[in-house]
Amino acid sequence: MVATYSAEVQTSGRQYLLSTARAALAAPNQSLLPLTAQVNHQDHLEIGGCDVVKLVQQYGSPLYILDETTLRTACQQYREAFERYYPGDSQVLYASKAWNCLAVCAIADQEGLGIDVVSGGELYTALQAGVSPEKLYLHGNNKSREELTLAVTCGCRIVVDNWLDLQTLVAIAAERPSAPPIPILIRLTPGIECHTHEYIRTGHLDSKFGFDPNQLDEVFTLISQQSCLSCLGLHAHIGSQIFELQPHADLASVMVQWLVKANSYGLPVTEVNIGGGLGICYTEADDPPSIDAWVKVICDAMVTACQIQQLPLPKLLSEPGRSVIGPACVTAYTQGSRKTIPGLRTYLSVDGGMSDNPRPITYQSLYRVVVANRMSAPLTQTVAIAGKHCESGDILIKEAKVPETETGDILVVMATGAYNYSMASNYNRLPRPAAVLVQAGDSHLILQRETYADLIRQDSLPERLSQSRTEG
Repeated sequence: MVATYSAEVQTSGRQYLLSTARAALAAPNQSLLPLTAQVNHQDHLEIGGCDVVKLVQQYGSPLYILDETTLRTACQQYREAFERYYPGDSQVLYASKAWNCLAVCAIADQEGLGIDVVSGGELYTALQAGVSPEKLYLHGNNKSREELTLAVTCGCRIVVDNWLDLQTLVAIAAERPSAPPIPILIRLTPGIECHTHEYIRTGHLDSKFGFDPNQLDEVFTLISQQSCLSCLGLHAHIGSQIFELQPHADLASVMVQWLVKANSYGLPVTEVNIGGGLGICYTEADDPPSIDAWVKVICDAMVTACQIQQLPLPKLLSEPGRSVIGPACVTAYTQGSRKTIPGLRTYLSVDGGMSDNPRPITYQSLYRVVVANRMSAPLTQTVAIAGKHCESGDILIKEAKVPETETGDILVVMATGAYNYSMASNYNRLPRPAAVLVQAGDSHLILQRETYADLIRQDSLPERLSQSRTEG
């Protein structure tokens, strides 16, 4: 059940928290705040048993606050749902592009998830976190030879996206004649569109990702002739932040038809990866299906499609990212300046913005906010929460309901675990924020706050410029 943002709910941040917390009874992706969120006796927001105000005092702001309980719960709900609804083997992969760092990869691994990576850097991070290569899947529409070599060397699965991938892998294999065949999956575009932002649709035919289905015969013919490649599976992904279930059921049916064709070429396809895409709550108007409902639809559709084709059940893979990490994190900011334009708008500026959360300016994404040190104060004004960057469009929330605030208040934006840190930048030469992992009253720094020295670490000043500066 997703809470509604009624007039009663809007009376205070505390009431808002209590109403949205009811959604946690279903799944983390249906709640705006982490599962452990509560208000303490000081009227402060607590997450993971830690006072958010004190966290900011200790670690500074902006600050990503990642709730370990919410993250682990989402992992467990995915894994247990597949075990409940799918009679065959299954493997949940965390789509780490949502947030890839050592701690997040390690937690996903501990919860039995594999890791979906899309670059050499993400692959390297997951390996350093201790994830077994057999549970790593490398994606990407333009993998470099270096990235593919790293993947082949470590022994992870490679999701082949295009002809260049195939050609490069064959060339790499030729340099390793005694090595075992390279395990691959083939990514195809299923031609299934969902009602989501244009930039995060990946399943329709007009996409940079994957082979066109009309190329299936050519692809399977080439692979069947290459003993250095072992085609273990097929992959498709229809988009992100999806609230519809039917497209995922349709995808299962399409992929089983591809599986039949692969078998006709004698390929050892035993895995089908249906991607991810389940949405989360960013505002009270969002109403995503639960993790359990999403998994059930996919499993039922796959079983039915295999029964119709009289095929044994393949190993069923999925790649949730946003719905695993998004609801588990909030971002805490400190309020700075205030500007009121009579009859038009009031701007509250915070000490971060588009460099730590580029989604509003990139996707026009909506968020909600609470004032962590005034959780019971009545919501008496509607303001714009503005970032500090030199861009007029650097607005985190255009219309935020907040209590009366003052400089130094702690503003907490919800559901910032997915594509915030991972897309963060140093625009305007702002250091990227720190991140803390909270659990049972303890906090642990998992990402150090960058310093000014970090910003120039990779800079190089030619000697002639250094001399002129000295002479000046």
